[in-house]
Amino acid sequence: MAGGSAELELFRRRWREELAGGAKRRRREAAAEQPAAEQPAAEPESRHSAEPGEPGYLALARGLLDGGAPPVPARRSPSPARPAEEPVGGGGGDGDDLLGQLIRDLNEINEVPFFDIQLPYELALKIFHYLGKTELGRCAQVSRTWKILAEDEVLWYRLCQQEGYLLDTSISDRSCWKLALKNCRARERTLKTNWKNRIGGVSQLQYELGKILCDVHSCDGVVIAGYTSGEVRLWDTRTWDYTAPILEPVHGPGDAGPRPHVSFVRINSSLAVAAYEDGTVSIWNLMFGREPIHHYQHNQRIQALALGSEGATVATASGFEVKVESPNDRGFWQTTETFEIQKLVNFLNLVPDVMGSPVTVAAAEDVVYLLKAEDPGKILHSVYGQPVTCLDVSAHEAAFGVKTFGWLLNEPNQACDGLSAMREGECFRQVEKEAGVFSHKSSESGDLIPGPSRHLSTSQARQGWQCPCRWQRGLGQCPALEQRGLQILLYNLETSQCLKKMGNSIGDFTCVNLQNSPPNMLVTGNKDRRVRVFDLRKSESLCSLYAHQLGVSAVQMDDWKIVSGGEEGLVCVWDHRMGTKLWEMYARHPVRHIWFNSHSLITANIPDEKNPRGASIVADDLTTHRKHRGIIYAYEFSVDQLAVESILPICRSSYDEVTGYNYNIGLAVPYDNI
Repeated sequence: MAGGSAELELFRRRWREELAGGAKRRRREAAAEQPAAEQPAAEPESRHSAEPGEPGYLALARGLLDGGAPPVPARRSPSPARPAEEPVGGGGGDGDDLLGQLIRDLNEINEVPFFDIQLPYELALKIFHYLGKTELGRCAQVSRTWKILAEDEVLWYRLCQQEGYLLDTSISDRSCWKLALKNCRARERTLKTNWKNRIGGVSQLQYELGKILCDVHSCDGVVIAGYTSGEVRLWDTRTWDYTAPILEPVHGPGDAGPRPHVSFVRINSSLAVAAYEDGTVSIWNLMFGREPIHHYQHNQRIQALALGSEGATVATASGFEVKVESPNDRGFWQTTETFEIQKLVNFLNLVPDVMGSPVTVAAAEDVVYLLKAEDPGKILHSVYGQPVTCLDVSAHEAAFGVKTFGWLLNEPNQACDGLSAMREGECFRQVEKEAGVFSHKSSESGDLIPGPSRHLSTSQARQGWQCPCRWQRGLGQCPALEQRGLQILLYNLETSQCLKKMGNSIGDFTCVNLQNSPPNMLVTGNKDRRVRVFDLRKSESLCSLYAHQLGVSAVQMDDWKIVSGGEEGLVCVWDHRMGTKLWEMYARHPVRHIWFNSHSLITANIPDEKNPRGASIVADDLTTHRKHRGIIYAYEFSVDQLAVESILPICRSSYDEVTGYNYNIGLAVPYDNI
């Protein structure tokens, strides 16, 4: 680099010297040989003959560096010298004109002043690549040259991409990337304000003919729902006037009776999958219409269904068998792998972003399997008597909760000291009524902390008797009784090693979200009514939020908020940086599905009872089922309106249904859309 700088400086010095000498020599020759000026092209042609096909700026530079006058084209006519802003065809004029001409010929490489040196434009642009928005704004105030450089489209396009805006665009799609970045940041601030204040539109995605809602899944605003009538329906919430097409099942010759219930549904950017109670699996391509492109059959009921986040890979678990289906190179679907395991599968996930054959993680009671084609029976985790309660996987890791039974008995005759000093950092007692045991629980995080406790009689446990005791957190071990806290385990899928053990709660971990969480973050829900956020680098809880009375059933987080759903039907939105609840929404049934992005939120309240008591035996009379059906909510926070001001679902329909019910009137004559 130092040698190149020295050569550049030497070239510049020789260039300026030759320019000064050539100008003086031309003036002397013009004064002494006035008649010879009528033939200006003879001498350059004899002294500096240009090579065939040689660019003009190379001939100009060679002539100047050799000490002679610059070559002048033969077509040059006597005319006054043009200003420096215009391209100069000949060698007339002073050295500044020639220097400007050479720089413009060299692809407009302008020199940018950097303190006491001059740098080429590309090199200065490379330096400015390391600056942020604030630094670029300050540099733009230095001079006109620096302002042009600091507002270069390449710099602001790079900043826009780094902040995650307009990732699917190229630099030629916008004329001013600085303004585009400003608009994106303003929109982000507006969306965050709408999220915090619950400003936006809300819609209810209902389908009355489907009877009871069985399962819901969503991907990028497209929602799929399965019902007890056997129908599968889609909604695209990204458009205002969206419709809900019905995905047709595979019809066989003996399908005259009622169709089986839908057990599971899954969707990604290109495929939709539904599993039915009779073991049938249907796969639809979202681009090819409503007819399924593939289906296959299990002999038993399906316990779990998984669909790859990208690509076309489907995994199902039925009985003691896990089957993986995917298309081959010609597009024909086939069974890629079949795995035989020893226990019934409770949770099933496909590992995302896997090259080659798909990798599946299956949790079967107290065993977690890592199912690969090259190692079909590999066990990732197995502890007898500790069943897995939840599971989620990312590209390289798997996180799952384990449940432990029983208590470790140290000294059964040790009793509580009975002191009742409750101060900061101390704890309170909580009765485990099923076991009749007292244990310590932190009043801040809700986690179990070792402390004095004793085994109580059944009558005392039934009465809910509490005995407060003085105990400083972190001091000593419980001399009488200690409970094994329930934990979240984090495993590396490549090395099959346990990386972290997090949490120590008294309740089961009912849900965990690893794939959609920020880097090095993990959010969980527990039966002890709390939502916990863990830092994977420190294996500790960053915050613990008291959320739901009957336990947490679904949870998701991003860099600043958490959305959690409970068994009681409550959806809560939290600011986990402040540890405060922003707002909540209630529905009748447990929350089984939550998905959100920067501007929308999808929640689903799915009933546990698929055949509620009091339901009418008449198939067409669904009015008694309304409160038992379940409901799907779609929030759109980019709309500047309150949730209570949203348009009712009946006003968003096309009114082309000829049959209706007393709560959803359908008109025989279609009207214009409202």
